[in-house]
Amino acid sequence: MLKDRGRMKWTAMMLPEHVTMLREWAHEDSYESERLLDEQQLEEMNMTMGEAMETGKTVTITYYEQRRYQLLIGTIHYYNEIQQKLHVIDRFEQPHYIALNRMVDIRFTD
Repeated sequence: MLKDRGRMKWTAMMLPEHVTMLREWAHEDSYESERLLDEQQLEEMNMTMGEAMETGKTVTITYYEQRRYQLLIGTIHYYNEIQQKLHVIDRFEQPHYIALNRMVDIRFTD
């Protein structure tokens, strides 16, 4: 029976610099591109944020950070107008600051 060692047999012939470049390339391949929002989506998000701040409802926020989309579930504490950031308290009572230009989606969790 033939035993194939897969990548092991090829990495022995490669320089260490090439192996690291291939690993970085595989990592960069998993990056996600940022979506652009239109006016209607921005208006919907604005209405949802206003209602969530007013009523204290729990929301799920999708935002773009470090070339990936992140999810955050919590309540909106307040909006910092100077820095253009939302102050969100998650379910574990941890504060998070999310820039408005990084937000992609906001929905009610309930």
